[in-house]
Amino acid sequence: MGQLSLKQVRKSYGDFEVLKGVELSVGNGEFVVFVGPSGCGKSTLLRMIAGLDSTTGGDIVIDGTRVNELPPVKRGIAMVFQSYALYPHMSVFENIAFPLRVEKMEEEKLKAKVEHAARILHLDQRLQQKPGMLSGGQRQRVAIGRAIVREPKIFLFDEPLSNLDAALRADMRIELAKLHRQLKATMIYVTHDQVEAMTMADRIVVLNAGTIAQVGPPLELYHKPANLFVAGFIGNPKMNFLPVTCDAVSEAGVAVSYKGRSITVPVDPAGVEPGMPLTLGIRPEHIESGPGDLDLTLMPTVIERLGAQTVAYASLEGKGEDFCAMLPGVSPVRLDQPMPVGIKAADCHLFTAGGAALERRVALTEIDMSLLSPTAA
Repeated sequence: MGQLSLKQVRKSYGDFEVLKGVELSVGNGEFVVFVGPSGCGKSTLLRMIAGLDSTTGGDIVIDGTRVNELPPVKRGIAMVFQSYALYPHMSVFENIAFPLRVEKMEEEKLKAKVEHAARILHLDQRLQQKPGMLSGGQRQRVAIGRAIVREPKIFLFDEPLSNLDAALRADMRIELAKLHRQLKATMIYVTHDQVEAMTMADRIVVLNAGTIAQVGPPLELYHKPANLFVAGFIGNPKMNFLPVTCDAVSEAGVAVSYKGRSITVPVDPAGVEPGMPLTLGIRPEHIESGPGDLDLTLMPTVIERLGAQTVAYASLEGKGEDFCAMLPGVSPVRLDQPMPVGIKAADCHLFTAGGAALERRVALTEIDMSLLSPTAA
């Protein structure tokens, strides 16, 4: 089993509170990703689960046992760090076998465990080589192999792909997803890269300034962010935001105006009154060339042509407001030439002045729901 429960976990350094009462439950076999900006507390939380940092308050419970005072070796966890931390003078075999030798495991059993882990990680032809003869991706797999042989209840990953180039990062994301499916183990993974979070997680935990901003499957956070912070953090490029004013509320949703133009967004209007300032959010990929429910004019200042898509960073309505549109790759976008675009009401999000999201009435379809977890059958 590999169940984890965090109960009002806090961490302070003097008067500075890094984690402010984190509550979270992780089920056996889940792949959970902690994500957030630098300084949000995600790595600190992982180190506390591992036993490398102490808690200031609250309880960490693994499989029903409170482990706050237990050393890392007694918690049933294995951790893979950003640095590979391999012994350069040892072979791949000996690097993977190292924790088993510390436990004084008999040689025959040790050899079987190392070879089994090496086969899983496609390292069986590299066991006699030294780390210096391996690529970055292979070295990281050796570090993962060293964790696998311990057969932990929970795997902890602290930004393990940060030192790899873009191509290797993509390859290793695929390898880690396959590994999780094969081992059916509980994995907790820390990253600042929301693309890694979206592509690997069963559930994402978005942290902001020491608190959990939202927990949920990747597509749920994408389609229904709980607040302005999550909406701006999940998605690449990030969501555009426009200041709007509530004109009216009705069964159809909330009618808002932007510079004299009105659009009715299908959201729950509870707590909203005419005249209230709101924020309208629209993702760059939901912007279309030509007219929509709300029409805008962009002035592109930077254009990125990626082949399948063209990303235009622009000023809005000639006012200098930052705006981003992701359009088809063949879009006839030109620098410093006005570009009319439109957005659909059903694609929009609305947020209160305090940053809370109004509940969208655009329901996820049954097909969407089946895809909420990347490991769903």
